[in-house]
Amino acid sequence: MKIAILPGDGIGTEIVAEAVKVLQALGLKFEMEQALVGGAAYEAHGHPLPESTLKLAKQADAILFGAVGDWKYDKLDRPLRPEQAILGLRKNLGLFANFRPAICYEELVGASSLKPELVSGLDILIIRELTGDIYFGQPRGRRTSPDGAFAGADEAFDTMRYTRPEVERIARVAFEAARKRSKRVTSVDKANVLETFQFWKDIVIEVHKDYPDVALDHMYVDNAAMQLVKEPKRFDVVVTGNMFGDILSDEASMLTGSIGMLPSASLNTQNQGLYEPSHGSAPDIAGKGIANPLATILSAAMMLRFSLNQTEAADRIEAAVKKVLAQGYRTADIYSPGTQKVSTAQMGQAVLKALS
Repeated sequence: MKIAILPGDGIGTEIVAEAVKVLQALGLKFEMEQALVGGAAYEAHGHPLPESTLKLAKQADAILFGAVGDWKYDKLDRPLRPEQAILGLRKNLGLFANFRPAICYEELVGASSLKPELVSGLDILIIRELTGDIYFGQPRGRRTSPDGAFAGADEAFDTMRYTRPEVERIARVAFEAARKRSKRVTSVDKANVLETFQFWKDIVIEVHKDYPDVALDHMYVDNAAMQLVKEPKRFDVVVTGNMFGDILSDEASMLTGSIGMLPSASLNTQNQGLYEPSHGSAPDIAGKGIANPLATILSAAMMLRFSLNQTEAADRIEAAVKKVLAQGYRTADIYSPGTQKVSTAQMGQAVLKALS
């Protein structure tokens, strides 16, 4: 079992370090190799996804990823920005299906910004298509002034695009996932305005014919955003495109109390996967030892389950996380009066102790 460890930037190095300790404590035989990615790779190699890092990622069974990005890189040409590393990994590894579970642990019901009765027992799975849509559609660009500055541009444009195979395969992933849950899928689109998403909706309906045991409904993205706040437990499996999924999954994360609690998995057709917390690099708190490592630790559990076929070990990690929450340990993002505030490393240590 070969794991590529890509901590990245900001708090990425801190949270990945805790997840690696948890993996090492399981007593399994892992081959772990670490490499630079994002801004750290740009500083060392002049590119956010160096060839050596990409080679390691391709050779690995799974990738444990931290986060990339920092405000100081915002003025770089777009192909050199740290965020291009994650897009490059998705494209080169064919990572087309992003799983983002939004689970509200009972101990954190009070940390949610919504009323307890709205989020108690919440368990949503958002499945986001990763390789199409406006993030990858061509053509794209900007009409610029002679010096190439945005300030002198007359317009900028990106193209929203999907192909039939892309929509078919993500729809099947959603229906298969629903069969293992409550057999309900909500497909989120904007078919009333965008031809791309009328195309999406039509194909999802076609694929649904192969899954008569699964209920399917459709919802416009603006209504879905509202319903996630109004009545979140109406959802079970949500499937949507790249941009809408990016936005809705972050919204759903706040229902759980903190984005620091949400893991994610991005898989290809061989179940090779990239596993990362749903939050970003948070450069404003990097190095302060206050970041929540639980999303990364839970991402490692997803890695064990989906890519490495180690279900029992995944269960152990998830049980340990539940135990430390029940014991009252909290990082700053989920702290409330009456609980024990701990640092990043202390939370990691608590999970290690709960494993034993």
